[in-house]
Amino acid sequence: KLAREVATLDQLSKGRMVLPVGLGALDDAGFAKVGEATDRKIRAQMLDEGLAILAGLWSGRPFSYEGEYYHMEEMTFLPPPVQSPRVPIWVVGAWPRKKSMRRVLRWDGLLPNKLNDDGSFAEITPADIGEMKRFIDEQRSETTPFDIIWEGRTPGEDRRKAAEIVRPWAEAGATWWMEAMWTAPNGPDDVRKRVRQGPPRIA
Repeated sequence: KLAREVATLDQLSKGRMVLPVGLGALDDAGFAKVGEATDRKIRAQMLDEGLAILAGLWSGRPFSYEGEYYHMEEMTFLPPPVQSPRVPIWVVGAWPRKKSMRRVLRWDGLLPNKLNDDGSFAEITPADIGEMKRFIDEQRSETTPFDIIWEGRTPGEDRRKAAEIVRPWAEAGATWWMEAMWTAPNGPDDVRKRVRQGPPRIA
């Protein structure tokens, strides 16, 4: 179902679709109430298998899969997405956890989190982004494009201030800025207004 939905959006957008993925909010009690795994290790293994299936289906060639959690008989998924070899996949990475970051390296982009030693979330700085970028440059064997994504809020009516906010992240290695409008008091109108104002620019 997800493979078909993403491929359809890629067709409709003429090859501009990106799929962001992560383990989900593990402290969400709703997972357990509907029978979903809540163990971090199990969810990570399920994510790995799910991503392998998506990539195999999007190849447009005959594909089957036998994993610990997912099994699929051979099928050919057509039509494939516009983008080749697949729709880019951006993965949440828990810095500096090695297993989490190794998963990120296999795909196309990093949505960064930073964890303290006790597992709690830590604030991320541009210096942290720079450290993550160095790790990626040193450890990633793929030669395909790779993005580092960061998010925040910028004032659409003040381009100079917006550039000041974004510049340190871009200089540290971030390649995408996501305007984080998690709340919009006036609903879709707020979002439409910000879209019309355009993205922040540092050039």
